Amino acid sequence: MNDTVSTTSAAGASPVDGPLATVAIVISLAVAVWALVAAVRHRPPDRIQFVGLAVLEVALLALTVTALVALGGGDRPGEPGAFFGYLVTLVCLPPLAWVLARMEPTRWGSGIVCAICLVTPVVAVRLQQTWDILGG
Repeated sequence: MNDTVSTTSAAGASPVDGPLATVAIVISLAVAVWALVAAVRHRPPDRIQFVGLAVLEVALLALTVTALVALGGGDRPGEPGAFFGYLVTLVCLPPLAWVLARMEPTRWGSGIVCAICLVTPVVAVRLQQTWDILGG
């Protein structure tokens, strides 16, 4: 019985690994696919891509708030320096995609959105890994 309790608390210890992170990753991949289709069709970034980036940013900000609340509660990531680096990078990626795509109103703007939305899940997974290095 004690093993079950400790396993459950250890699994729930990471604030950056859960449904919120999964939702952010799925949104990012969906926007990436949409942007890839637009780029292949020689289309500039459209409203759906920009709305997708905004929704992705909201999800990433919610993930950031969750992580900061956990830090305020005494939880600590395994590698704090890398964790904060990935956290800041993760929050900056969608606005970067937005700005660069607005500066490049051609198919390459859609390519930029696609590329950044493919990088975002990788950074999210690395963020999770840096938290879990010492077990959360």
